[in-house]
Formats: sequence, structure tokens, C-alpha cells
Amino acid sequence: MSLPLNPALASTSRPPVMEARRWLEGVSFPPERPLINISQAAPVDPPPEPLRRAMAEAALNQPDAHFYGPVLGRSELREAVARDWSRAYGGPIRPDEVAITQGCNQAFCAAIQTLAGPGDEIILPLPWYFNHKMWLDMQGIRTVGLHCGQGMVPDAEAAAGLITDRTRAIVLVSPNNPSGAEYPAETLRAFYDLARSRGIALIVDETYRDFDSREGAPHDLFADPDWGGTLIHLYSFSKAYRLTGHRVGALIASPARMVEVEKFLDTVAICAAQIGQIGAAWGMANMGDWLAGERAEILARRTAMAEGMAALPGWRVKGCGAYFAWVEHPYDMASPELARELVHKAGLLLLPGTMFMPEGDPEGARHVRIAFANADQAGIATMMQRLAAFRP
Repeated sequence: MSLPLNPALASTSRPPVMEARRWLEGVSFPPERPLINISQAAPVDPPPEPLRRAMAEAALNQPDAHFYGPVLGRSELREAVARDWSRAYGGPIRPDEVAITQGCNQAFCAAIQTLAGPGDEIILPLPWYFNHKMWLDMQGIRTVGLHCGQGMVPDAEAAAGLITDRTRAIVLVSPNNPSGAEYPAETLRAFYDLARSRGIALIVDETYRDFDSREGAPHDLFADPDWGGTLIHLYSFSKAYRLTGHRVGALIASPARMVEVEKFLDTVAICAAQIGQIGAAWGMANMGDWLAGERAEILARRTAMAEGMAALPGWRVKGCGAYFAWVEHPYDMASPELARELVHKAGLLLLPGTMFMPEGDPEGARHVRIAFANADQAGIATMMQRLAAFRP
């Protein structure tokens, strides 16, 4: 006899990155051709030493670093986010409109939990971020896919045709995971106006905003004094300050929605980890120049990626930015088969496009996602050499 199993959870796909890691089991890589892991979008180095020292000192000298904290986050971090976002986006944001979460994934889950329930619908541009789709599946919420157009940018008019009386939100990720596309300000404004006119939410996930190639604010949505009636904004400190293991994210929404967010966070975690929050606040206060250097390095890797792919016959870059490239491959095989062959024949671990698309969508079989930010420029050059030499 087996115990009961939640059917919504059972029907949810397994974590793609963990699935890809299982492809490495039993595979050895010779010293002259070590594995290049371009599967997961995460910094490969720990936080810089000054930040680690600040966190270590907090662990030693701040008793409250080891206690439960406020459910919606430490006041100093909420205040820092409110100040920084107000300055960056040209619109006033108050600390009571900021919640600190255990990473941006939890921020997304909290936002959705305040908006939708079983049988409702959420619009996600395609290709989607798989953890977003997984959470919706677990909650019995229907995902409605929106194919993107030129430059992997979604179109608000196309989205309007997908809205039903069950639609609760549209989700945009910019710079995008997995396509790398940077959505123009006018695109974000068009989606905002659409969502407001139809009485649904616009969730904007800007996890990778620190690595946007453009200067200045990516949009002006916070300049609208009524933004809280439509916009929910998500962010992650993991990429900016290499705090992936400390799980620190942010959710910005109206005070009324924060009442509901607090219920969710208190139930699933009580609060985000204190030392991670202390580190994020210290980073915001002290690491501006260092972060600018990190951005410059990622942009240099982006250039190396785009130039390298342009020289590969048959490969076609559809989107490239932040940590990612969404690339059409030239082979007469589906991307999952190609991805496995690349492990064995080229020492490359990347993710097939099928992990980011609805089952059966032919675009998934034709594309792969390359998390090029995980390799330095020399590593990217080596990756290009291996792809050029690869024969299925």
C-alpha cells in the first residue's frame, strides 16, 4: 500500500537543472577536456571577501543574526531597497511596500499565492522560466503560453487575445531567463497598460537587472502613483552579490498586498535568513563599484558569446543578454538528445529548449539555453571550439 500523493505535485515536472546533473553520472572527463557547465544560471564564485567578512562579523557579534526576524524582512534592508529603487526608477517606493524573501523564487510563489488559485490562469511568455511553470502546476493554476516575436520580445496585443475571465496576471522577466532578451521600456509600459485596463496584475521579475546592457532605468512604471494597483516587482540579491546559498530576494507591492504576502511567508519560512539579509544590506551600501565591475565582466562575456556563435555555421542566436543565450541548433535531432550527446562528445552541459516550452511545442526541440555567464571569456572560446568540432 502506498501513501496518498498530491496529483498536482505528481504531475509537475522534475527540476530541470537536477535532471541535467544526472546526465553526468558515470561520465568521466579527461584532464585535457574538463566539463564546461553552462546549465545553471548562478555565480560560480563565493561572495567577495569584504562581504564574507561583514557576514562573519555579524554571525559573531550580532545576536539577532541568529534569531527569527520580522516576517517581511529586516528594516534596514527594506529601507535600503526602497531608497535604491526610488532613485533608480524615478518613483517613490516606501519600505512598507518591500518584502524580503528567501530568494526570488519564493517572491514569485508569494506573489502568485496572493493572486490565483486552482483553475485560474497566468500568462507566461515563451520560452518560460521553468520554476515559474512548476509552481503554477503545483497550485493547479493553468499556464497560458505567449510566443515571443522578434528579438524574443513578447507583444502586448498578442497577450490581450489570451486574457479570459480566469486570467489573474501576466508575468514578464527582463532581462529574460532563458532567452536573455532585454524588454524595451515601451513593451513593459504596453503590458502595464493592458494589465491595468483588464484588472489583472503585471508581475515583473528583474532578477538580472544589474546586468542589463542599457544605462538608466529599464522602465518608468513606478512613476505612476497608482502602480500598486497593477504592478508586483520581483528581485534577487543572489546574482548581484553572489549570495545564492543565502537565499535573499525581494518583492515590491502595495501595502494591502503585503498583508497577504506576510501570511504566506510566515507559513512557509517565517522569515528570510538573517545573515543573508545583513549581507545584502552591506553589499548595497558598500559594493557599488565592485558590482559595476561584475556587470562589465558579464557584458564582456555576452559580447564573446554573440561573436563566437556568429562564427559557428548553422547556429542561430535568438536572444543573448544577462546570463543567457537562447540558441537554435543546426542538427536533425531534438534538443534533449543533442544536450546528452554534447556531454559525452564535447564535455558541455547545457539545457535543452524542451525544458522551457510546453510539451510538444516544436520550438523546444530546436533550441538550447546556454548560461554563458558561468564561463569566463577563455572558457567561452573553448566552448566555441568544442561546438565547432562536434559531430552528432
